[in-house]
Amino acid sequence: MESTYGIISLLPVIVVITTAIITRRTVESLIIGALVGYVILYKGSFFTEFLYGFSGVIAENSRYILVFGFFGMVIVLLEKSGGALGFGDWGAKFCKTRGMTVLITWILGILVFIDDYLNNLGVGTAMRTISDKNKVAREFLAYVINSTGACVCVLVPMSSWAIFMMGIYDNVEVAGADGTSYSAYLGTIPFMLYAWIAIILVPLFGFKIIPTWGKMKEAWIRAENGDVYSEYYHQNNVTDIQGYEEIKKSSPWNFFIPMAALIAITLWKNDILIGMAVGFVVCLILYIPQKLMTIGQFCDYSLEGFKSMVLVTAIVISAFVLQKANSELGLTEYVISVAEPVMTPALLPVISFVICSFIAMCTGSFWGTMAISSPILIPLGLTLGVNPLLVGGTIVSAGAFGSHACFYGDAVTLASAVTGISNNEYMRKVLPLLVLPFALTIVGFLILGFAM
Repeated sequence: MESTYGIISLLPVIVVITTAIITRRTVESLIIGALVGYVILYKGSFFTEFLYGFSGVIAENSRYILVFGFFGMVIVLLEKSGGALGFGDWGAKFCKTRGMTVLITWILGILVFIDDYLNNLGVGTAMRTISDKNKVAREFLAYVINSTGACVCVLVPMSSWAIFMMGIYDNVEVAGADGTSYSAYLGTIPFMLYAWIAIILVPLFGFKIIPTWGKMKEAWIRAENGDVYSEYYHQNNVTDIQGYEEIKKSSPWNFFIPMAALIAITLWKNDILIGMAVGFVVCLILYIPQKLMTIGQFCDYSLEGFKSMVLVTAIVISAFVLQKANSELGLTEYVISVAEPVMTPALLPVISFVICSFIAMCTGSFWGTMAISSPILIPLGLTLGVNPLLVGGTIVSAGAFGSHACFYGDAVTLASAVTGISNNEYMRKVLPLLVLPFALTIVGFLILGFAM
């Protein structure tokens, strides 16, 4: 098999994006794109190899099935216990307006920095009811919580993203002032322009200092008129409004305690699966003695929550299959090889950011993009005399942008699931807002490239 298929390697990604725009369906688009990749790779035996590849991806990523399953179960249990409503009433004391609601959501997103999955779960579940009361469109809520996901995680040297990038720095022998990858990462943080800009813009949109536009503006007007829910939410009877009026409000501690346990265990064990499992068990221990639900209801709600995440799991697994095909086609290597000849020291930062952003957004492989591009771009930067920490900042910025923008990526999928919108609604309504931080980041890297 060839190491790269040249321009043909772009075909699966083009098929996915085109099919998703036309059909407004995500899983099917990903599978069709992956099939196209396997046809290119394996010709007549593509179907057999596709099945082997699909089963291999499921085996390698079975952990995600449990993570997403517990994710759904904990969300539904928090709601059915009445704890989410209790928290909503408590939070409403501080969130009197739409702008303050967005601001509090933004602050919570910054505080829950350890992992972008945990960020989406905690912040999304905590603020959903309060946002509804203050007429924040669900699409805008998805934008807010995903803006404080990876973008916050990359700026904190104790997050999962930071630990991953430190490992890459060790492999490419980039060290900071004290000779460690940790100090190198600290030196990279000021150059993570996309993350900084994306985070700063959230309250500016929330307080209308910068007005929204396009489909998001329509969603904003719809919410001001009293309907915060998206079309997808209404058409599919999304879980969190089913029987919502029948749920009795309980103490906000029924929300706080499971979430605190979940976060604490995740931090202690550095494993979100264990954290979610403990959060689930705490719900059981907390809710049954209070008679908030029977054992039978607890099991039924848990099953309801698990089933609610089947589509999320399917999207992420299908995206992994597409990533596998793109990797075998040599997509990343091809895109970088095309850009390398035109790179100069001044243009290297901005070109690196644009290329890596394109790859991350199209493939849905953010850490994979960082891992593959770093050994190529950082040594290239050293050869050209460019600060390696600046190049590292462009690569991490691109990974954060990919997580923010890839409409079939895991972060967008979770943000969409927790807010009750579809991935395609995210693509049509949130992505246009991301043009602004992306453009400002390009300008920033252009300035740094010529100044340093």
